[in-house]
Amino acid sequence: MDLAPYRAFIAELAAESGRFILPYYGRTDLEVESKGDASPVTAADRGAEALMRRMIEARFPDHGIIGEEMGNVREDAEFVWVLDPIDGTKSFITAIPLWGTLIALLHRGQPVLGCIHQPVLGQLLLGDNSVTTLNGRPVRCRATTELSQATVLTSDHLNLARYQNGAACDRLLASARLARTWGDCYGYLLLASGHADVCLDPIMNPWDIAALIPVVRGAGGVITDWHGGPAYPAAHTIAAATPELHANVITTLNP
Repeated sequence: MDLAPYRAFIAELAAESGRFILPYYGRTDLEVESKGDASPVTAADRGAEALMRRMIEARFPDHGIIGEEMGNVREDAEFVWVLDPIDGTKSFITAIPLWGTLIALLHRGQPVLGCIHQPVLGQLLLGDNSVTTLNGRPVRCRATTELSQATVLTSDHLNLARYQNGAACDRLLASARLARTWGDCYGYLLLASGHADVCLDPIMNPWDIAALIPVVRGAGGVITDWHGGPAYPAAHTIAAATPELHANVITTLNP
């Protein structure tokens, strides 16, 4: 399958959504609403998704769309786009650039392309399960083999015990050289570009996960659910790491 046209289009989606979002970033008067699950949402989230949906409908009217803010259409189509316009809205509304736009393309239900776009820092990470590039330059996970030398990232340390085995998570974090909450999609950008070694998320949605899979795999990493199973479509957790560390991570999380 020739992914070149879709690779070019995913970059267009990232660029246009980034141009829409940036004027909202850092504003102290930005209105923030709470969704049903108490997570925040802004006009930037909704407007960026609406923009990307219009672009997809115009270019590929037979493709499906799964979106965080506006629901699903034609989700059983051969090709389906998965959109998370601002992954890390809590960072976004506090002017911290550890957020990004996640865009994935599914083919017959599996992610074949994914991108993480951080417009403030001008970073576009694009993966196809075989190769991952950061602003056009190939990147790889670094070759860390021991947890004692690893940098471990998670989006919210309180969620580890809230949704999973807190004692096991504490053991994993205590074993690491460095543990930080540089999470959401930006943690996976750091993992895939060789600046971190493990990313953990104990609660996720499909639009949080789909784009991460081609990105992490293309950089040589391993991405599964919390128990080592498939990361998509049924997973609600993610454990991603360098190949040498992943088995240790899964063993530590599931004593």
